[in-house]
Amino acid sequence: MNASLISLIKFFFNLVLKPDDTFEILIDQSVVSKGSLLEDMVPPVNPPKEIEDPSDKKPDDWDERPKIPDPNAVKPDDWDEDEPSKIEDSDAVKPEGWLDDEPQYVPDPNAKKPKDWDEEMDGEWEAPQIPNPKCETAPGCGHWVRPMKNNPNYKGKWKAPMIDNPNYQGIWSPRKIPNPDYFEDLHPFEMTTVSAVGLELWSMTSDIYFDNFIICSEKEVADRWAADGWGLKKLVASANEPGMFSQLVTAAEDHPWLWVLYILTLALPVGLGVLFCWPAKVREIYYIFVCSVYKVKVTSSAEDEGGEDIDEEENEVADGSQEGDMSNKSGSEDEMKEADESTGFGDGPLKSVRKRRVRKD
Repeated sequence: MNASLISLIKFFFNLVLKPDDTFEILIDQSVVSKGSLLEDMVPPVNPPKEIEDPSDKKPDDWDERPKIPDPNAVKPDDWDEDEPSKIEDSDAVKPEGWLDDEPQYVPDPNAKKPKDWDEEMDGEWEAPQIPNPKCETAPGCGHWVRPMKNNPNYKGKWKAPMIDNPNYQGIWSPRKIPNPDYFEDLHPFEMTTVSAVGLELWSMTSDIYFDNFIICSEKEVADRWAADGWGLKKLVASANEPGMFSQLVTAAEDHPWLWVLYILTLALPVGLGVLFCWPAKVREIYYIFVCSVYKVKVTSSAEDEGGEDIDEEENEVADGSQEGDMSNKSGSEDEMKEADESTGFGDGPLKSVRKRRVRKD
């Protein structure tokens, strides 16, 4: 059974036999297999015409070996089977700083004999061995031995090469005889009346139960019967199933690495949204704010000195903007400068709207 079908939900199995000797197997009203009763059934509906002879036996001189050792092959005179596969490397040199007089393991100085140690029963107590701390900084400790290398003269045990077997007869199989139980049913659909149902089940899953069997001649009857029984049970089982969030949490409990996948799945869209959308939003708001500040300052400076000449109005506006800059030093001067460069206010002197006043005679 497919692993996706293993769950606690009830399933509806349906076998449909058709008059044209074809069949369909459905699970939950979905076709999972179909074919011909005469060609696609295992074992087949009609037995084979011939079977192997159970009394036939393989002859004693039957040779099934496709390859045999060459009987004419001779071991070469220079073939030495006693050569070892590994030999000492004669070119190896003991590393400098090797501590020959230091053992690789020493008794643990911090170990203490257990209070319940009985020397009569347990013998003389000895501290456990630990790696020698002096060997950690040295190339090695103890008696130095040359490393081993592959022996270039090693050939191993000599064996004769394999050749084709001239007496090869193939894989033996019993001879065929007519099947005494052979019959041929060209229309297996036209079966006798079904009076019983048998189940042959092999499964590694426990707690499998079958109920509510029905045998009928009309598929519509079986479909209606299934909708009234299995369909209602499936609706109840689906309503009691845990939601998507609960299933994700349950899966993460069995496989903790899924939490990393969940976090990346949520964090990636948020991070991309902030990266591509938020900076543009900040610049737009800051640009509007800077323009509003300058507009207020220019207007107020021009109204305070309304009766003077145009040149004096421009100077006062410039002075007013400088005073505004001095008053906002506690803020972010770098941000104001950046805003001036982006909006074009820093390209030249400030220019105010020229106003004309009506002179009174």
